[in-house]
Amino acid sequence: MKVFYSDTYTLPLPSEHRFPMEKYRMLRDFLLQEKILTPKNLVQSPLARKEDLALAHSWEFIEQVEHGTLPIEMIKRIGFPWSFDLYQRSRATVGGAIGAARAALEDGVAGNLAGGTHHAHADRGEGYCVFNDLAVATRLLLRENHAKRIAIIDLDVHQGNGNSSILGQDSNVFVFSMHGEKNYPFKKVPSHLDIALPNDTGDVEFLQQLNRSLPLIEKFGPDFVFYQAGVDPLKEDRLGKLALTHQGLWERDQIVLSWAKRKGLPISLALGGGYANPIELSVQAYANTYRAAQAVFSSH
Repeated sequence: MKVFYSDTYTLPLPSEHRFPMEKYRMLRDFLLQEKILTPKNLVQSPLARKEDLALAHSWEFIEQVEHGTLPIEMIKRIGFPWSFDLYQRSRATVGGAIGAARAALEDGVAGNLAGGTHHAHADRGEGYCVFNDLAVATRLLLRENHAKRIAIIDLDVHQGNGNSSILGQDSNVFVFSMHGEKNYPFKKVPSHLDIALPNDTGDVEFLQQLNRSLPLIEKFGPDFVFYQAGVDPLKEDRLGKLALTHQGLWERDQIVLSWAKRKGLPISLALGGGYANPIELSVQAYANTYRAAQAVFSSH
């Protein structure tokens, strides 16, 4: 399994910033330390080309991010201070998604230790998302005829409004989002299938809803799947409001990955949100997704 990483493109943030940037490097170290992955699995993410970014974003927005000419309101909505490092980091995130998608076509499963930037829209970023890695990679696979119908399974606790605003009119894409009803973004953009969960939803209800939803995605007939495996439904997550356990998240991942394998669908993993206190709890949950992927795809 090839797994792309971009934590070498670090984004310097003020010490009081609430985004846990260190989680990316912590996760890569933990995966190696626990022997879930070996150095042979890891590939440094390439930087996405501007032409690739333009599959999902306006040229004006791409150049604003590159040159630091974003309006101040837009920078506030993104939630990171502008720097050229932000542009490079965001390109690497998308490059990792493209690399993982191509690797999944070859190997059945691959991952990106970043990404899931599902709040980025065609002409703006928001919610810690600059460029939309899943939208770019989806359009790229379709353009290159590597896939004809693509499903995005988005189980981050926050609804993927950017996925829906960019891809909602694409007839060969199906966006599924299961998220917290009373959580960011407060103005949702309808997906092809949305399930909004009340606060404090636990493992049982979450997994029941997921199992009910997979047949509806199957009806669409995808031949490729992007899995946005955010771990912020975890009970200890500061931004989550749901009440899943590590066991519940593990079962969630097993369900999605086993379904993809059973149906012969290549699946590419994106990291998504995770803001637990302490952040080690999110890192553990992210690592469990890769444990699940190894368990499902190494079994015959």
